[in-house]
Amino acid sequence: MPEVTRVSMRLLNTARFATTVAQPRQLPAEGPPEVAFVGRSNSGKSTAINTLCERRRLAFASRTPGRTQALNLFALGPADTVVALLVDTPGYGYAKVPLGIKSGWDALAGPYLRGRRSLKGVVVTLDVRREVTAADAAMLEWIDPSVGLLVLLTKCDKLGFEQRIKVKRAVVKQLAEAFPGRGIEVIVFSAPGRLGLDETRAKIEAWLAPTPDDADQPAQAAAPEN
Repeated sequence: MPEVTRVSMRLLNTARFATTVAQPRQLPAEGPPEVAFVGRSNSGKSTAINTLCERRRLAFASRTPGRTQALNLFALGPADTVVALLVDTPGYGYAKVPLGIKSGWDALAGPYLRGRRSLKGVVVTLDVRREVTAADAAMLEWIDPSVGLLVLLTKCDKLGFEQRIKVKRAVVKQLAEAFPGRGIEVIVFSAPGRLGLDETRAKIEAWLAPTPDDADQPAQAAAPEN
C-alpha cells in the first residue's frame, strides 16, 4: 500500500487544466481512464481536488453555489501526453438553483456518469455534518453500477474523533442498505487536517492503473488549454 500511495502522489501532482465541456458532444474521445468528482454545492469538492493534487487553484467553486454547470477536465501525466483524466462535475442539490440549471445538470453530468466507458471511478464528497440526502441518493443512481465509488466525508476536522466514527458508521450503514452489493467505500477526509489523503490517493491510483483492455489504447496528446 505505501508504494501505491507514492505513485499516486506523483501522478496527481501532474494535474493541469485540459478543457471545459459544456455539452456532451464536446467530450474528448474515449481513451485514457477517468475519475470524476461529484458532490453537493458547498461539500468541499473543489478543496478536495486541490488538496489531493497539491494545487491551490486547480479547481475552484463558483461564488454562487450551483451556478457552475460544466465539466472541467484535468489531465494527468507528462506534459506532452494524457495518461489519465480527472473530471470535476457541477455541484448538485442546491435548493435555490433554477429548474433550468437542474435540467442542465441532468443533460450533461447525468449521461456522463451513466454512459462514459472511460470512467473508472467516482469520488463523492459529502459534508460530514450532513446526512445522506435524497439528492445524494438520486445522484448515486445515475452512476453506472460497473464504476467504482468512493465517498469522502469532508470537513471532518469540524467534528471530534468519536463523532467522525459515529457518522462514518451511520453513512456506511445507510449506503449499504440503499445500495446493497454496490461496495461503496467511505473515508473521513479533511483538507486542512490532511486526513484521509493517502487512502484517497491510493484508491484513485488503483482506478487509474492500466488494465488489459487499456493496453492497446495509446495515451492521447495533451489538449491545449482554452
